[in-house]
Amino acid sequence: MKIMMRGMNMQQMMKQAQKMQKQMMEEQAALAAQSFTGVAPDDMVKATFTGDKKLVDLQIKPAAVDPDDPEMLSDLVIAAVNDGLAQVDQATQAKLGKYTKGLGL
Repeated sequence: MKIMMRGMNMQQMMKQAQKMQKQMMEEQAALAAQSFTGVAPDDMVKATFTGDKKLVDLQIKPAAVDPDDPEMLSDLVIAAVNDGLAQVDQATQAKLGKYTKGLGL
């Protein structure tokens, strides 16, 4: 009888794990379909990412392009990209963190 109960518990655990995996995959797909726009100071550069961290658009205002100061443009692009990626990371943690909590991931 104990073996049968263990089998039932294991079967229930497997069903629960499969259900959780399906939910997680659905949430990952929804996250990947979202768009996140990072901006540099004064909105001089905007970098738009999908939830799976693919850069899909990069907008640069003409005022950001100074031939005498190319480092400024580089800094603005880096700021916008990092801001966009930080938004993706925050949304990912908010949506999927419940699945990894306590797993050390």
